[in-house]
Amino acid sequence: MPGDRYVPLDGATLRNPYPLLAELRRTEPVFWHEGMRSWALTRYADCVRVLREHERFARDPRRIGGAVPEPSLSVQTLDPPEQSRVRSLFMTALRAQDLTVVEGRARVLVLERLSALAGAGPFDVVAEIAVPLSVTVVSDVLGVEPPPYAEFAALSDAIMRSMDGGLEPSLVEPGRIARQQLSDLVESWFQDSPRSGLLSLVRAAEPGPVPLDALYVKNTARVMFQGGYSTMAAAVGNAVHTLLTRPGVLDRFRNRGVRATGVDELVRFDGPVQGTTRTAVQTCRIGAARIASGDRVVALFAAANRDPAAFPDADELVLDRTPNRHLGYGWGPHSCVGTTVAQAGLRALVAALAEHPAHLAAAGEGMRRRTATMRAFDTLPAVLR
Repeated sequence: MPGDRYVPLDGATLRNPYPLLAELRRTEPVFWHEGMRSWALTRYADCVRVLREHERFARDPRRIGGAVPEPSLSVQTLDPPEQSRVRSLFMTALRAQDLTVVEGRARVLVLERLSALAGAGPFDVVAEIAVPLSVTVVSDVLGVEPPPYAEFAALSDAIMRSMDGGLEPSLVEPGRIARQQLSDLVESWFQDSPRSGLLSLVRAAEPGPVPLDALYVKNTARVMFQGGYSTMAAAVGNAVHTLLTRPGVLDRFRNRGVRATGVDELVRFDGPVQGTTRTAVQTCRIGAARIASGDRVVALFAAANRDPAAFPDADELVLDRTPNRHLGYGWGPHSCVGTTVAQAGLRALVAALAEHPAHLAAAGEGMRRRTATMRAFDTLPAVLR
């Protein structure tokens, strides 16, 4: 069966899932995966359909008789219309932030770190650039003091790995503990009046005729911080790896016009979010497959983003690709609420790498993180000469 061949946590799949996903998209675009106990979708159109039709495909397990632990009730779990008010609250506060200023500060941070690393021998891109950049940018937007880099990275890693609890149940409990620790940190931000930023606007927002559940708001703040960080850190590692393995591409980013479209293409080409799960609320068909009510469906973004029906020359890095409606951060009401923040951080990174006089080169082979939901590096050695 096709699902027997797709093993998300296998070393070869982690290194390069795209050839296998392309073959599955050609031969069995909708297939049952026994390990995930889900239908898997590999075509762009099918993935977008599932994300768009939230009346038919539920994110919230309670709609089909399931349960959701209180710490998981957030903008990422709720479905419209219940989700709409809390998402609108955070998106309105996000739009009020001057991301140009945030991006400028992030660019200065990266330039400073590059200068410190230049000529000092091999370094780890993840620890030295991706983690500090991502923690700093997300903290800047939310208006909170950045937590210690290494400690927060460990918390986030446990939460991110727990997303694969269906494949490895042992990951669930460490993720629950880490999520509670992060919830305690977020609670302290709400108690201690964070400085000017997104959270201060969320706290000051008018409650409306029916106040929002405070649990939803605080959980969404946690999801935005952790999700924004983990998505950006993964995207930074993937983007730098693409630049390291494709000579001449970084030189093209010295053209500011290329940056406008090129950063999006880096995300499409090797994106951080590999997929998401929904549950069918009613029986339907996707392609030749009959999806029964209660069946789980996994939209494989990694496959969709390389679908030639949606992206000509899908396996090529096309820096001036337009339009580029990729699913690197998801799509629709459950897309990552920190997408614009992650993009600002990536633009700052690429601008700094393109402008810095030292030459960036690989210093060994990176090690992929053993996660299926997020595509990220554990380590990525590089050198600046």
